[in-house]
Amino acid sequence: MADLSRRGLLTGGAVTAVAGTLAGCSAERPVATARPPATGSAIEPFHGPHQAGIATVPQAHAVFLGLDLLPGTGRGDIARMMRLLTDDARRLAQGRPALADPEPELAAPPARLTFTFGFGPGLFTAAGLEDRRPEAVRPLPSFGIDRLEDRWNDGDLLVQICADDGVVLAHALRMVVKDARAFTRVRWVQRGFRRSPGVQPAGTTQRNLMGQLDGTVNPSPGTPGFERAVWVTDGPAWLRGGTTLVLRRIRMNLEKWDEADPVAKEFAVGRRLGTGAPLTGRAERDEPDLAAVDSRGLPVISENAHIRLARAPAPELRILRRSYNYDEGLTPEGRSDSGLLFASYQADITRQFLPVQRRLDEGNDLLNLWTTPIGSAVFAIPPGCDEDGWIGRTLLG
Repeated sequence: MADLSRRGLLTGGAVTAVAGTLAGCSAERPVATARPPATGSAIEPFHGPHQAGIATVPQAHAVFLGLDLLPGTGRGDIARMMRLLTDDARRLAQGRPALADPEPELAAPPARLTFTFGFGPGLFTAAGLEDRRPEAVRPLPSFGIDRLEDRWNDGDLLVQICADDGVVLAHALRMVVKDARAFTRVRWVQRGFRRSPGVQPAGTTQRNLMGQLDGTVNPSPGTPGFERAVWVTDGPAWLRGGTTLVLRRIRMNLEKWDEADPVAKEFAVGRRLGTGAPLTGRAERDEPDLAAVDSRGLPVISENAHIRLARAPAPELRILRRSYNYDEGLTPEGRSDSGLLFASYQADITRQFLPVQRRLDEGNDLLNLWTTPIGSAVFAIPPGCDEDGWIGRTLLG
C-alpha cells in the first residue's frame, strides 16, 4: 500500500482506498477456528476427608502464601481465623462470593479453585499445643547445597491456592489476606505456574523450566500406593487423614544450563529429555536398569545421576511432587530469575522426604551444578472437613 499521511487518511478518497485494500485482505484470511469450550465452570469439591489441592489434578496457577501470627495471637484467635478462612474457601471454591466480598463479581467462575491450609511449627507454640506438633514438623536439617534466604523460609500458617485462571487466583489470595489480617502478617508469597488447560493431553507429566519432565514416578491418586505414601494413618490422632508438606524454592541457573549439550544434560538427569525415558529404556515410565553398564563397563546411569539418587527404595516411601515453575523475570544483568517451587507431600517427612534429600546432597547429584535451594518451609496439613466443620478443628476445636 502506498504511504498515506494522517491528513490524507481523513479524506474520503483515502478512506475508500484503504477500505478497498482491507476488503481485499479480508477475503484472503483463513476462516477462524471454533473457540474451545469454556472450562472455567468446573468445581473441585471442598468438603471431604482430605483437603483439596493435594490429590487434585494440578491446576495451571498456584500461589503459596506464608503467614506469621501476630504477637499475642492464641489458640482461640487461631480457631476463629480458621473458621473464617474455611468459610471463605468453601464459598469461593463453589464460585460464590465470600462474606463481605468487596468484588463479588470476581468470585465466578470457580475455575477449579482449591485451598489447602497448613500449620507450621510456630502455630503450635502460639496455640499452646507443642505436645501435638508432629516431630518432623520443624525446620529441615542443614544441607550442603542450601543457600537459604530468610525471606523464603518457614511460616506459621500456609495457604496454598490453586486455580486454572489467574484472575480467580488473585481474587482468592486477596480475600484470604484481607480476612487473616487481624491475626497475621504476610511472611512470603510465592507464585507458580504450569501448562494451561487444554495445551496438552490430560495426564501428561509437566515440564520444569530446564525442560525436564517433573513427577514421572509420582504415586497415582486413588490407588493404595497413594493412600500409603501421602495420607497420615497413624501418629497424632488430629492429623489422620491429613499429610505433611515440604516446600522448597529452588533457583535454576538457566544460562549455565544452556551451555551444556544434550548429552551432558541427559547424563546428569539419567533420562532422555525429549521422552523422559530412562537412559536404559524407551518410554517415560520404563523402570530404569541401574545395574546396566556400557561397552567400557561404566554405569549407563551415572552413580550421581538425579534419577538414581532420587529413587525411593519402596513404593510406600515415594513422595508426591506437586511442583510449580516460577519466573520472576530478569535480573538487572539480564539473567533469568527462575526456578521451581518444589512441593513435596508425604505421610512421614522423616521416612520419605529426608532420605531422598540426604542422597541428593551427599551423593553429589549432578543437577546440583545448575540448581540451588534458596527457600525451605515445613507444614502439617490437617485433614479435610464436612459441611458443618472447619479446617483445623481436629487440632484447635
